Amino acid sequence: PSVPHQAGPAQAGPAHAAPPQAGAPGTPLTTGPGGGQASWAQQVHQLAGGGDEQPVAPWKPPVEDIFQAAARRQAAARPAGLGRRLAARLLDLLVTGAVTAAAAVPLGLRAADHVQQKIDAARLSGREVTVWLLDGTTGTSLGVVVAVLLLVGVLYEVLPTVKWGRTLGKRLCGIEVRDIEAHEPPTFGPALRRWLVLSVPGLLGVGIVGVLWCLFDRPWHQCWHDKAAHTFVAG
Repeated sequence: PSVPHQAGPAQAGPAHAAPPQAGAPGTPLTTGPGGGQASWAQQVHQLAGGGDEQPVAPWKPPVEDIFQAAARRQAAARPAGLGRRLAARLLDLLVTGAVTAAAAVPLGLRAADHVQQKIDAARLSGREVTVWLLDGTTGTSLGVVVAVLLLVGVLYEVLPTVKWGRTLGKRLCGIEVRDIEAHEPPTFGPALRRWLVLSVPGLLGVGIVGVLWCLFDRPWHQCWHDKAAHTFVAG
């Protein structure tokens, strides 16, 4: 701008800087409010051309999706070691047997006394008498014991397997039951079938063959009850 011909005393001081023209680049990356260094977020905002609009959120590294991570962990599961499986089964049998024995022992003693009374009565009769060990009294006691065993199995084996995929013994040994295809804990139907195929042959004395089947089965090391429920024991 041109300088006036007559400069008064008020114009003797330093001239004020002219306002920056529109479109001037300025120094957006070096100065911030108060003339200080602009923060990193302000520099990002200025580079994005935000002006007076909504501030731009700084870039953050992507976070792994928790559901995909869980799916990968489940898919990476492998059959558990046979030693841990045996230890878990022994612990579960100990708990199941202790609870069942609390009801079976009194009923067993009652049935034994009943059979002994029948034998004594036959001996005193002086005749050859056939004494049936299984009658109404002993049959009722046996039925109650079997019902208690099945109830304990549902409460201790089936329901925890459905909810968490593991019983107390499996939890202590760090293993769990999973469906082969979904790699999730089995539903109620397969879990109940798994327990029945394990317990019923075990009562009949042939269950040991089904349990030892995992020594030869490949690749999932399944026992008979695992094959019936379409499950495997994962480490």
